[in-house]
Amino acid sequence: MGTAATQTGVYAASEFKFAIVAARYNDDIVDALLDAARAAWRMHGGTDAALLVEHVPGAFELPLAARAMALQGDIDAVVALGCVIRGDTAHFEFVAGECAHGLQRVMLDTGVPVSFGVLTVDTRAQALERAAPDSLNKGGEALDTALAMVSLLRRLK
Repeated sequence: MGTAATQTGVYAASEFKFAIVAARYNDDIVDALLDAARAAWRMHGGTDAALLVEHVPGAFELPLAARAMALQGDIDAVVALGCVIRGDTAHFEFVAGECAHGLQRVMLDTGVPVSFGVLTVDTRAQALERAAPDSLNKGGEALDTALAMVSLLRRLK
């Protein structure tokens, strides 16, 4: 996985409740990201019962679901997973940009860490590379980042 969760002072996942919101669009790629995020969660001591997973139609809908999860009150961090592949129109820029902006806004407005595990790539081959079941999988990295951020915020309290 990524390096975020190897930082000093990171708590075990068993101390938290996380939510993952995953887009259904490009579902084969997002499913691979989700598998890696779940594996990272378990690797860090998290239980399936403390990991809420929900799906939305596409990346554009991720911020609203992330906000709803963050406002539940018992969720320590949200991991957003999706995949936006550039096409021949400006659609890519709108979807990817608004998704990123919306997820950042959720994080800043709620104070709940929201990890950006949304692939924004030029080609399907690039997406498959970043979703491969190895240490470069961005789903696992997004979970690691969320764990690092929620740990940091707990230490800062």
